[in-house]
Amino acid sequence: MALGRGNQEIDLHGLRAEEAKKKIDRAIREADPTVYRIRLIHGYHRGHGLRDMIWDEYSYGRNPKVLRIVGGDNEGITELVLREY
Repeated sequence: MALGRGNQEIDLHGLRAEEAKKKIDRAIREADPTVYRIRLIHGYHRGHGLRDMIWDEYSYGRNPKVLRIVGGDNEGITELVLREY
């Protein structure tokens, strides 16, 4: 779902790590050049496993399209930075 200019949002609630990774990978692959960030909503009660998977899979240059990862507005959100504003 588009958030607005340069941002995309994906709700991962209720997904297992494997399902969430596939959804995230597809979003990264299909992101057009206007997308700067992908906001991943994983939740913070049961979302710790998803948050940890996101940091493990997409940090430290593991995906060439992801520049860095930042925390979102709250503990239940993580953002993948694809390009700087």
